Amino acid sequence: MDTLKESPSPCSSRHNSPRPAPCEMPATVGIEAVLDQLKIKAMKMGFEFNIMVVGQSGLGKSTMVNTLFKSKVWKSALPGPGVPTPQTLQLHSVSHVIEEKGLKLKLTVTDTPGFGDQINNDKCWEPILGYINEQYEQYLQEEILITRQRHIPDTRVHCCVYFVPPTGHCLRPLDIEFLQRLCQTVNVVPVIARADSLTIEEREAFRSRIQKDLKSHCIDVYPQKRFDEDPNDKILNSKIRERIPFAVVGADQEHVVNGRCVLGRKTNWGIIEVENMAHCEFPLLRDLLIRSHLQDLKDITHNIHYENYRVVRLNESHQLPRGPGWVNLAPVSLASTSAGQGWTYHS
Repeated sequence: MDTLKESPSPCSSRHNSPRPAPCEMPATVGIEAVLDQLKIKAMKMGFEFNIMVVGQSGLGKSTMVNTLFKSKVWKSALPGPGVPTPQTLQLHSVSHVIEEKGLKLKLTVTDTPGFGDQINNDKCWEPILGYINEQYEQYLQEEILITRQRHIPDTRVHCCVYFVPPTGHCLRPLDIEFLQRLCQTVNVVPVIARADSLTIEEREAFRSRIQKDLKSHCIDVYPQKRFDEDPNDKILNSKIRERIPFAVVGADQEHVVNGRCVLGRKTNWGIIEVENMAHCEFPLLRDLLIRSHLQDLKDITHNIHYENYRVVRLNESHQLPRGPGWVNLAPVSLASTSAGQGWTYHS
């Protein structure tokens, strides 16, 4: 009698089959894509950076700006023979768009020809401080409009590079008087101009004297110690503060040294390479202004210096101009404030 072979039942095959793997949720939700979005937006809009250079004529301010951005941003206009020196300080600004790897930077450079060149330099800093505050005022007036622009043009000075003459002694009374006022209004980065006129020993001694002058007169230059927040920033900024003021040399002409093309100044005894740390500290200044602290300079300008100006002006709000489209920020009585009438619109 033949043995009947039982066919496997569907239930038995179901039990013998491997169990499906549990559903795995993705490890990330894509938050890192925000960085790509910010990058794309920044590439479209570009950046604005406004820098002011202050110092006596002949210290290489125009050359230094051209060296920083490797472009003919500023053309020097030194008076020729027989041309008298300007009797008053005059401020000149020029804007230049620099593009690198698809990113655009609108650079505005403000020069101060005539500063400290006169016999009587009494209050020669007032036009400079007036110009800085004027840019704050323009931004404030745009900000308090009821119908504001989507992007308010930013002409505020983000950094002021102060050129100290290479005397080898110490800061002059003019430097101290001006820096005390300037540091309360804008980020100030002092530099020793034309440092190639000093020996290495003279340079270090001069730097040490300047640092003592800054400390004894409570001149808080950038980067300000009180604004250090991140531990890594504290370490980096401490190293920078040890080297300030930077001993710099500017040059916008190229020379061939050992088969490579370098920016430098040619002398009878050789070529001073501006990007060689053994020759000067220009790379430190460039890294500070562009590569590591550019956004921080803008943030401190907006959150600290402009905010201080804004608070003072709003406390003096009765002096703000009134007209179509402006908010009346004049002080109001407690009764009107409680009724929700803290401001009125003038048409």
